[in-house]
Amino acid sequence: MIPRESLEAKHRSQGFGLIAGLDEVGRSSWAGPLVMGAVILPNNLRLNGLRDSKLLTRSERDRLARRIKKNALSWSIGIVAVSELNSFGLAEGLQLAAKRAIGNLKLVPDLVLVDGLYEFKKLDTRQKAYVRADMTIRCVAAASVVAKVERDRMMRTLHRTHQNLRRFRFDLNKGYPSPLHRQELRSLGPTGFHRTCFKPVARELTRPLF
Repeated sequence: MIPRESLEAKHRSQGFGLIAGLDEVGRSSWAGPLVMGAVILPNNLRLNGLRDSKLLTRSERDRLARRIKKNALSWSIGIVAVSELNSFGLAEGLQLAAKRAIGNLKLVPDLVLVDGLYEFKKLDTRQKAYVRADMTIRCVAAASVVAKVERDRMMRTLHRTHQNLRRFRFDLNKGYPSPLHRQELRSLGPTGFHRTCFKPVARELTRPLF
């Protein structure tokens, strides 16, 4: 559970009025886009059960995402396509996803709170990075939930609309390396939705099936 008196309150007391949380989903996936969520929440909004999206069930995430989108001062996502990731790699993809997510907000934040160790060099906005921010900072956890719900929806749509992808079961594994995904990748080879720039994907293609 996110504590009531969080780091957001501390930064507001320092004069930062609009604070955006920023978090990504799909970093370690072998297929599909990278999605970054950005959320600016009102001070008094209570989101019971809010925590890192990976710890929530699908129904919990969907419920929270609806409430976040309805009540946020502004929310957005930044998407980096597989073709872009394969062109310039994950590190640059993360920078671009962050820039797009913040750029897509309807409001300009005074401060961006980031999950992790490092800030994003492509952002002009002032930033502060915190380890495990998606577990301890309300707006970052909200960004994680929004990004997860949006990306999962994209992966289910890929499964539904592309018959040649159905054996990979992106609707279930969301592009992450499940045993079935590994097996089908070795058997069928990569598709246009696979991150061929990833060394783990390349290694799987050279391993025997049995």
